[in-house]
Amino acid sequence: MAQLVMQTDLDLPNKRSGKVRDLYDVVLPDGDPGLLIVATDRTSAFDVVMANGLPGKGIVLTQISRFWFDYFGDRMDHHLVSTAVEDVAGISDKKKELLSGRIMLCRATEVVPIECIARGYITGSGWKDYQTTGRVCGIELPEGLVNSDRLDEPLFTPSTKAEAGLHDENISFEQGIGIVGVKTMEWLQETTLSLYRDARDYAFERGIILADTKFEFGVPPGATIPILIDEIFTPDSSRFWPADLWEPGSEQPSFDKQFVRNYLEELVTAGVWDKMPPGPALPANVIDDTLAKYLEAYARLTGEDLVL
Repeated sequence: MAQLVMQTDLDLPNKRSGKVRDLYDVVLPDGDPGLLIVATDRTSAFDVVMANGLPGKGIVLTQISRFWFDYFGDRMDHHLVSTAVEDVAGISDKKKELLSGRIMLCRATEVVPIECIARGYITGSGWKDYQTTGRVCGIELPEGLVNSDRLDEPLFTPSTKAEAGLHDENISFEQGIGIVGVKTMEWLQETTLSLYRDARDYAFERGIILADTKFEFGVPPGATIPILIDEIFTPDSSRFWPADLWEPGSEQPSFDKQFVRNYLEELVTAGVWDKMPPGPALPANVIDDTLAKYLEAYARLTGEDLVL
Protein backbone atom coordinates (compact mmCIF):
# COMPACT_ATOMS: atom_id res chain seq x y z
CA MET A 1 0.00 0.00 0.00
CA ALA A 2 1.23 3.47 -0.84
CA GLN A 3 2.36 5.74 1.97
CA LEU A 4 -0.26 8.27 3.02
CA VAL A 5 0.71 11.80 1.97
CA MET A 6 -1.52 14.45 3.52
CA GLN A 7 0.86 17.41 3.34
CA THR A 8 4.07 18.31 1.55
CA ASP A 9 6.86 20.60 2.68
CA LEU A 10 9.34 21.06 -0.16
CA ASP A 11 12.24 23.46 -0.38
CA LEU A 12 10.60 25.20 -3.33
CA PRO A 13 9.14 28.70 -3.57
CA ASN A 14 5.58 29.99 -3.40
CA LYS A 15 3.74 27.01 -1.95
CA ARG A 16 -0.04 27.21 -2.16
CA SER A 17 -2.55 24.51 -1.37
CA GLY A 18 -6.01 23.57 -2.57
CA LYS A 19 -8.28 20.93 -1.12
CA VAL A 20 -6.23 18.12 -2.66
CA ARG A 21 -3.16 19.56 -4.40
CA ASP A 22 -0.05 21.43 -3.29
CA LEU A 23 1.55 23.73 -5.87
CA TYR A 24 5.08 25.13 -6.07
CA ASP A 25 6.96 27.33 -8.51
CA VAL A 26 9.84 25.54 -10.26
CA VAL A 27 12.20 25.94 -13.17
CA LEU A 28 11.64 23.46 -16.00
CA PRO A 29 14.50 21.43 -17.49
CA ASP A 30 14.61 23.86 -20.45
CA GLY A 31 14.97 26.83 -18.08
CA ASP A 32 11.43 28.16 -18.50
CA PRO A 33 9.25 28.94 -15.47
CA GLY A 34 7.10 26.03 -14.44
CA LEU A 35 4.67 24.68 -11.89
CA LEU A 36 4.94 21.58 -9.73
CA ILE A 37 1.57 20.05 -8.91
CA VAL A 38 1.58 17.46 -6.13
CA ALA A 39 -1.59 15.39 -5.74
CA THR A 40 -1.78 14.55 -2.05
CA ASP A 41 -4.05 11.92 -0.52
CA ARG A 42 -6.33 14.50 1.07
CA THR A 43 -9.96 13.93 0.24
CA SER A 44 -12.85 16.35 0.43
CA ALA A 45 -16.62 16.18 0.28
CA PHE A 46 -19.18 18.95 0.56
CA ASP A 47 -16.21 21.34 0.20
CA VAL A 48 -14.69 20.09 3.47
CA VAL A 49 -11.37 18.23 3.74
CA MET A 50 -11.58 15.05 5.79
CA ALA A 51 -9.37 14.42 8.82
CA ASN A 52 -7.66 11.49 7.12
CA GLY A 53 -7.04 10.61 3.49
CA LEU A 54 -6.97 7.77 0.98
CA PRO A 55 -3.44 6.31 0.72
CA GLY A 56 -2.36 6.49 -2.92
CA LYS A 57 -5.36 8.46 -4.18
CA GLY A 58 -3.05 11.21 -5.43
CA ILE A 59 -1.11 8.67 -7.45
CA VAL A 60 -4.26 7.35 -9.12
CA LEU A 61 -5.46 10.86 -9.98
CA THR A 62 -2.09 11.81 -11.42
CA GLN A 63 -1.81 8.68 -13.53
CA ILE A 64 -5.34 9.05 -14.91
CA SER A 65 -4.59 12.66 -15.89
CA ARG A 66 -1.31 11.57 -17.48
CA PHE A 67 -3.19 8.97 -19.52
CA TRP A 68 -5.67 11.54 -20.83
CA PHE A 69 -3.02 14.18 -21.57
CA ASP A 70 -1.23 11.54 -23.65
CA TYR A 71 -4.50 10.52 -25.30
CA PHE A 72 -5.28 14.05 -26.44
CA GLY A 73 -1.66 15.10 -26.95
CA ASP A 74 -1.73 15.09 -30.75
CA ARG A 75 -4.79 17.37 -30.97
CA MET A 76 -4.75 19.56 -27.86
CA ASP A 77 -1.77 21.39 -26.42
CA HIS A 78 -1.49 21.06 -22.65
CA HIS A 79 0.69 22.07 -19.74
CA LEU A 80 2.09 18.66 -18.74
CA VAL A 81 5.86 18.37 -19.24
CA SER A 82 6.70 15.33 -17.12
CA THR A 83 5.40 13.06 -14.38
CA ALA A 84 8.92 11.83 -13.55
CA VAL A 85 9.97 13.05 -10.13
CA GLU A 86 13.60 12.82 -11.28
CA ASP A 87 12.96 15.87 -13.47
CA VAL A 88 12.21 18.07 -10.46
CA ALA A 89 15.24 20.03 -9.29
CA GLY A 90 15.79 21.21 -5.75
CA ILE A 91 14.29 18.40 -3.65
CA SER A 92 16.00 15.58 -1.78
CA ASP A 93 16.08 11.95 -2.88
CA LYS A 94 14.02 11.01 0.18
CA LYS A 95 11.25 13.43 -0.78
CA LYS A 96 11.44 12.34 -4.42
CA GLU A 97 10.70 8.80 -3.25
CA LEU A 98 7.69 10.08 -1.29
CA LEU A 99 6.39 12.01 -4.33
CA SER A 100 6.92 9.30 -6.92
CA GLY A 101 3.84 8.82 -9.10
CA ARG A 102 1.94 11.81 -7.72
CA ILE A 103 3.55 14.85 -9.37
CA MET A 104 3.01 16.76 -12.57
CA LEU A 105 5.74 19.09 -13.78
CA CYS A 106 3.93 21.68 -15.85
CA ARG A 107 4.36 24.79 -17.96
CA ALA A 108 3.38 28.02 -16.25
CA THR A 109 0.27 29.73 -17.60
CA GLU A 110 -2.08 32.58 -16.84
CA VAL A 111 -5.25 30.75 -15.84
CA VAL A 112 -8.38 31.64 -17.81
CA PRO A 113 -10.89 32.72 -15.11
CA ILE A 114 -13.68 30.47 -16.40
CA GLU A 115 -14.26 26.89 -15.24
CA CYS A 116 -15.55 24.92 -18.23
CA ILE A 117 -18.14 22.27 -17.46
CA ALA A 118 -19.61 19.78 -19.93
CA ARG A 119 -22.79 17.94 -18.96
CA GLY A 120 -23.93 14.93 -20.98
CA TYR A 121 -26.45 13.71 -18.41
CA ILE A 122 -28.77 15.57 -16.08
CA THR A 123 -27.65 14.95 -12.53
CA GLY A 124 -26.35 16.65 -9.39
CA SER A 125 -26.91 20.39 -9.23
CA GLY A 126 -28.15 20.33 -12.82
CA TRP A 127 -30.98 17.98 -11.86
CA LYS A 128 -31.92 20.21 -8.91
CA ASP A 129 -31.90 23.24 -11.20
CA TYR A 130 -34.08 21.46 -13.78
CA GLN A 131 -36.65 20.39 -11.17
CA THR A 132 -37.07 24.00 -10.08
CA THR A 133 -36.84 25.90 -13.36
CA GLY A 134 -36.96 23.43 -16.25
CA ARG A 135 -33.48 24.65 -17.13
CA VAL A 136 -29.86 23.86 -16.38
CA CYS A 137 -27.72 26.95 -15.81
CA GLY A 138 -30.31 28.96 -17.73
CA ILE A 139 -30.46 26.56 -20.70
CA GLU A 140 -34.01 25.44 -21.53
CA LEU A 141 -34.45 21.64 -21.61
CA PRO A 142 -37.33 19.41 -22.76
CA GLU A 143 -40.07 18.52 -20.30
CA GLY A 144 -40.26 15.09 -18.73
CA LEU A 145 -36.60 14.38 -18.08
CA VAL A 146 -35.77 12.22 -15.08
CA ASN A 147 -32.73 12.12 -12.84
CA SER A 148 -29.63 10.83 -14.67
CA ASP A 149 -31.23 11.02 -18.13
CA ARG A 150 -28.87 11.29 -21.10
CA LEU A 151 -29.13 14.63 -22.87
CA ASP A 152 -29.53 14.65 -26.66
CA GLU A 153 -26.61 17.08 -26.88
CA PRO A 154 -24.10 17.83 -24.13
CA LEU A 155 -24.33 21.24 -22.48
CA PHE A 156 -21.59 23.77 -21.90
CA THR A 157 -22.23 25.34 -18.49
CA PRO A 158 -19.41 27.69 -17.46
CA SER A 159 -18.78 28.97 -13.98
CA THR A 160 -16.54 31.55 -12.39
CA LYS A 161 -13.39 30.42 -10.61
CA ALA A 162 -13.88 31.43 -7.00
CA GLU A 163 -11.15 32.40 -4.57
CA ALA A 164 -10.00 29.72 -2.12
CA GLY A 165 -12.70 28.90 0.42
CA LEU A 166 -15.54 30.23 -1.74
CA HIS A 167 -17.91 28.42 -4.11
CA ASP A 168 -17.76 28.71 -7.89
CA GLU A 169 -20.84 30.39 -9.36
CA ASN A 170 -22.61 29.27 -12.53
CA ILE A 171 -22.73 31.95 -15.21
CA SER A 172 -24.37 32.31 -18.60
CA PHE A 173 -22.44 32.23 -21.87
CA GLU A 174 -23.11 35.94 -22.20
CA GLN A 175 -21.69 36.64 -18.74
CA GLY A 176 -18.59 34.68 -19.75
CA ILE A 177 -18.20 36.93 -22.78
CA GLY A 178 -18.12 39.87 -20.42
CA ILE A 179 -15.18 38.27 -18.59
CA VAL A 180 -12.99 36.87 -21.39
CA GLY A 181 -14.51 38.16 -24.65
CA VAL A 182 -16.47 36.56 -27.49
CA LYS A 183 -13.58 34.84 -29.27
CA THR A 184 -12.19 33.17 -26.16
CA MET A 185 -15.63 32.14 -24.90
CA GLU A 186 -16.52 30.53 -28.24
CA TRP A 187 -13.18 28.70 -28.22
CA LEU A 188 -13.77 27.46 -24.67
CA GLN A 189 -17.22 26.15 -25.55
CA GLU A 190 -16.15 24.40 -28.74
CA THR A 191 -13.05 22.86 -27.14
CA THR A 192 -14.83 21.75 -23.97
CA LEU A 193 -17.62 19.97 -25.84
CA SER A 194 -15.24 18.40 -28.36
CA LEU A 195 -12.99 16.96 -25.64
CA TYR A 196 -15.98 15.74 -23.66
CA ARG A 197 -17.61 13.96 -26.62
CA ASP A 198 -14.38 12.18 -27.50
CA ALA A 199 -13.67 11.06 -23.93
CA ARG A 200 -17.33 10.11 -23.36
CA ASP A 201 -17.30 7.78 -26.36
CA TYR A 202 -13.93 6.28 -25.41
CA ALA A 203 -15.01 5.66 -21.82
CA PHE A 204 -18.36 4.16 -22.84
CA GLU A 205 -16.60 1.52 -24.94
CA ARG A 206 -14.84 0.53 -21.70
CA GLY A 207 -17.95 0.31 -19.58
CA ILE A 208 -17.90 3.79 -18.08
CA ILE A 209 -20.47 6.55 -18.52
CA LEU A 210 -18.80 9.96 -18.33
CA ALA A 211 -21.78 11.93 -17.08
CA ASP A 212 -20.08 15.29 -16.77
CA THR A 213 -16.66 16.84 -16.33
CA LYS A 214 -14.86 20.14 -15.83
CA PHE A 215 -11.80 21.68 -17.44
CA GLU A 216 -9.45 24.53 -16.80
CA PHE A 217 -7.42 26.34 -19.42
CA GLY A 218 -4.45 28.69 -19.25
CA VAL A 219 -2.44 30.89 -21.61
CA PRO A 220 1.37 30.37 -21.63
CA PRO A 221 3.65 33.43 -21.63
CA GLY A 222 3.82 35.01 -25.08
CA ALA A 223 0.89 32.94 -26.41
CA THR A 224 -2.67 33.91 -27.27
CA ILE A 225 -4.40 30.52 -27.52
CA PRO A 226 -5.21 28.72 -24.26
CA ILE A 227 -3.93 25.25 -23.47
CA LEU A 228 -5.41 22.51 -21.29
CA ILE A 229 -4.26 22.63 -17.65
CA ASP A 230 -4.98 21.12 -14.22
CA GLU A 231 -6.38 17.57 -14.08
CA ILE A 232 -8.61 16.04 -16.74
CA PHE A 233 -11.20 13.26 -16.70
CA THR A 234 -10.40 11.99 -13.22
CA PRO A 235 -12.94 10.73 -10.66
CA ASP A 236 -12.39 14.02 -8.80
CA SER A 237 -13.19 16.25 -11.78
CA SER A 238 -15.83 14.06 -13.45
CA ARG A 239 -18.78 11.83 -12.71
CA PHE A 240 -18.04 8.23 -13.75
CA TRP A 241 -20.89 5.71 -13.70
CA PRO A 242 -20.75 1.98 -14.52
CA ALA A 243 -22.54 1.71 -17.88
CA ASP A 244 -24.07 -1.68 -17.16
CA LEU A 245 -25.84 -0.37 -14.04
CA TRP A 246 -27.17 2.88 -15.52
CA GLU A 247 -30.87 3.27 -14.78
CA PRO A 248 -32.40 6.73 -15.29
CA GLY A 249 -34.79 7.88 -12.61
CA SER A 250 -32.49 7.78 -9.61
CA GLU A 251 -28.98 8.55 -8.41
CA GLN A 252 -26.36 6.29 -10.03
CA PRO A 253 -23.55 4.25 -8.45
CA SER A 254 -20.23 5.86 -9.25
CA PHE A 255 -16.47 5.43 -9.43
CA ASP A 256 -15.63 8.43 -7.26
CA LYS A 257 -16.33 9.39 -3.64
CA GLN A 258 -19.78 7.80 -3.38
CA PHE A 259 -18.79 5.70 -0.36
CA VAL A 260 -17.38 8.80 1.34
CA ARG A 261 -20.49 10.86 0.68
CA ASN A 262 -22.81 8.05 1.79
CA TYR A 263 -20.91 7.67 5.06
CA LEU A 264 -20.95 11.41 5.70
CA GLU A 265 -24.68 11.63 5.01
CA GLU A 266 -25.18 8.96 7.67
CA LEU A 267 -23.27 11.15 10.12
CA VAL A 268 -25.40 14.15 9.18
CA THR A 269 -28.62 12.18 9.62
CA ALA A 270 -27.41 10.98 13.01
CA GLY A 271 -26.57 14.54 14.05
CA VAL A 272 -22.88 13.72 14.41
CA TRP A 273 -21.65 16.14 11.74
CA ASP A 274 -23.09 19.28 10.14
CA LYS A 275 -21.10 19.46 6.89
CA MET A 276 -18.87 22.14 8.36
CA PRO A 277 -15.10 22.02 9.01
CA PRO A 278 -13.36 20.18 10.45
CA GLY A 279 -14.15 17.03 8.49
CA PRO A 280 -14.48 13.73 10.36
CA ALA A 281 -12.09 10.79 10.03
CA LEU A 282 -13.11 8.12 7.54
CA PRO A 283 -13.27 4.48 8.70
CA ALA A 284 -11.07 1.83 7.07
CA ASN A 285 -13.88 0.19 5.09
CA VAL A 286 -14.88 3.51 3.47
CA ILE A 287 -11.24 4.20 2.57
CA ASP A 288 -10.72 0.72 1.11
CA ASP A 289 -13.98 0.71 -0.88
CA THR A 290 -13.33 4.18 -2.31
CA LEU A 291 -9.76 3.38 -3.36
CA ALA A 292 -10.98 0.20 -5.03
CA LYS A 293 -13.34 2.26 -7.20
CA TYR A 294 -10.59 4.70 -8.18
CA LEU A 295 -8.35 1.80 -9.17
CA GLU A 296 -11.15 0.13 -11.11
CA ALA A 297 -11.72 3.34 -13.07
CA TYR A 298 -8.01 3.50 -13.91
CA ALA A 299 -7.94 -0.13 -15.04
CA ARG A 300 -11.02 0.22 -17.25
CA LEU A 301 -9.77 3.40 -18.91
CA THR A 302 -6.16 2.37 -19.48
CA GLY A 303 -6.38 -1.42 -19.76
CA GLU A 304 -3.69 -1.69 -17.10
CA ASP A 305 -3.65 -2.39 -13.37
CA LEU A 306 -2.10 0.16 -11.02
CA VAL A 307 -0.46 -1.26 -7.91
CA LEU A 308 -0.21 1.14 -4.99
